[in-house]
Order: sequence, then structure tokens, then C-alpha cells
Amino acid sequence: MSLATHPSRAFLPYPDAPVPNAANGPLRGLTFAVKDLFDVSGYPTGGGNPHVLARSGIKTTTAPTVQKLLDAGAAFVGKVHTDELAFSMNGQNHHYGGPYNGAAPDRITGGSSSGSASAVSNKLCDFALGTDTGGSVRAPASHCGLFGIRPSHGRISLTHCMPLCETLDTCGFFARDIATFARVADVLLGADANPLPSRPRLLLAADLFELPTPEARKALAPATARIEAVLGKASPVDVADRPLSDLYWAFRYVQGWEAWRADGALIENYGLQLGPDVAGRFAFSKEVTAAQFEKSSAVRREFTAHLGCLLGQDGILLLPTMPDIAPLRTTPMEALEDYRTTAAHTLCLTPLTGFPQLSLPLSGRDGAPLGVSLIGPMGSDRSLIAVAETLMTAIA
Repeated sequence: MSLATHPSRAFLPYPDAPVPNAANGPLRGLTFAVKDLFDVSGYPTGGGNPHVLARSGIKTTTAPTVQKLLDAGAAFVGKVHTDELAFSMNGQNHHYGGPYNGAAPDRITGGSSSGSASAVSNKLCDFALGTDTGGSVRAPASHCGLFGIRPSHGRISLTHCMPLCETLDTCGFFARDIATFARVADVLLGADANPLPSRPRLLLAADLFELPTPEARKALAPATARIEAVLGKASPVDVADRPLSDLYWAFRYVQGWEAWRADGALIENYGLQLGPDVAGRFAFSKEVTAAQFEKSSAVRREFTAHLGCLLGQDGILLLPTMPDIAPLRTTPMEALEDYRTTAAHTLCLTPLTGFPQLSLPLSGRDGAPLGVSLIGPMGSDRSLIAVAETLMTAIA
């Protein structure tokens, strides 16, 4: 069975093209998939939309981040689905359907890096590239029981990757185990400019732990206790310097303003047919005013300074990745949109600040995974993963 016809529905049915990789390197023996936003020579880039795919043509250049993995010896096995234009968080594409969650097949993968999380959770590759603008790596990582990172903004190249929001987009990745995740991190992240100390201060986001459902909070409690047993008792803090809803709307307006500038002309000039949920988000984005964007940008700067002071150079923040386990695939669209809005109140914090956030598969309930996250200071990505290595070794 080819990957394109696998029941997971993670991979796109593109004709195979040779993608050479180095014979040796730190990632030799590992296979990886690429979200269909990144250019890979010999393949089109469809962006989750048939019209974009029709206009793409076959690319002759490979995105530098993909090439870096190939040069490190990893073997490319295919391109995987994305939510349409990466502007969704559910993993259900109006045109192509939704890939299956390898950890909970009756539940959504989350998106927009849906195919990436599906491919890894279904053990069709060792790791996968995704992107995270508003939660598109962290949400599927939590839903599919994977390690997933939204890195510091700008830490990993997005050259030759379809943009959504210039100052919010990041390139992240997934793996099932921390050892593989750390190997990929060494290649893509390199050494930190601002490493954490060997024993960082642990802070617990008290206000953010109020957002999950009561069932999810109960499920997260043992994971929090295990983390504290290794890193020391966490100091409770309120992360938000204003109502969380203000931060959420600041994110929405910045995201909307930038998304329309990235894709508005494409949508209008070529009459792109969008799924109703994505069409609604772009309709909202078109109406965001310059005044709303400027006011939201000021909120963003103030909150970034606040969180920077809270973390300093030695603090890490413990918080829930998502408000609950993944919704069922049969959940109505309206309920999925409500879930997305609740999740965005927590997920928006690192896009606003540019700080790295790592989701760890340390909890679950009803047979489905539930992630917990660590946020570190800007530029502390690799040492944040080293903290996770220590945790996973201690609690194995």
C-alpha cells in the first residue's frame, strides 16, 4: 500500500519524484513528511486548496528548512495535507476531508498541520514539518499524543513556504518520542543564543489552568505533579496582564490584518472557492482596520514585555496546551468553532510574544491524549527541549 492510499489519509496523492538526501548525517535512518505549504523540488505546493494547487506548477526549488533535513540524512517520504491556506485549527479540509488521528481515530487531528500530525501518529514517518501561526502545531500535538514545538519567531526558516501572517508564522515539527524530537531539534535549531540554566525556575500559569474543562483539569493534575517532582514546586502566577479576552482579540486583529495582506489578492483576483469556515475567517480579516491593527500591536508589545519580565532568562511556564482532548470527528461545525475560540485564548500567547512553546504528551482521558506545555524565554528553544528530555527520562 502506498502512503497516498493509506487509511490515515495523511498524504497527498502526488506522483513520486526523487528527493535526494545525504547518505550520512545526524538524521540518517529517519523518515519525514512535509506539510503542503513548503516547496519541495519535483512537487507542487497546494496549500490545502484546489485552485492554489492548479496554479502551483511543479516546484524547482526546495525550501531551505526541508533541504537542511535532507542534508542531515533524513529521507523525505511525501507531502501531507494542511487545512485550507493554513487558516484553521480543526484538521478538516472542506475540499479533501480530514486525516485520521493515529492516537484517537474517532477524534479530529487538529490543524492546520493535520497531515503532519496524522502521519507521525499513525507511524508512517518518524517526524514531520508543520507550521504554527495560531496553534497549528501545538493543537495537533496535544490531540495526537505527540511532541510538538512552536519555536521562537524566526528561529527556523520559512523561505519557500506559503505565508499566512508575516509576524506570527513559525515552522515547527512533530515526533512521537523525545529522542527523535531532540535529534531533529539539533539540526533545525542549533545552539541557543539564550540558553536556560540547568535548573530553571518553574512557574505555573494559574489563570490558564482555569480554562480547560473540569474533566481536563483533573486529567492534567497528575502530569503537573510529575513535572514538579522533577523540576521542583512551581510558583503559581497569573500570566495575563489584562483580561485574556483582550489578548485574544489583539491576536485576532493582528492575524486578520496580516492574513488578508498575504492572501486577499489571491482570493479575490482568482475567485478562490473556500470552505465556509475559512471563508468566514477571511471575510473577518478583510474588515480589520488599520486602527484595530495598530491598537492590537500596542497590546502585543506591552504583553510581550510583561511575559518577558515574568520569565526573565531563567523561567519556564507550565500551562495546558488545549482546553480538552480532541473533539469527535462528528462534532458539528458550530461546536468546533466554539472549541477553537476557547483554545485560542491560551494558544494566542506565544504568537503574540514570539516565545517558544513545547507541547508534551503527558496526559489524557477517555483513551485520548492531552498535552501540557512549557513556554521559555525568547531564544531558549533547544534548552527548553533539553528540559523535556530530562523530564521524560525521569518519568519513563
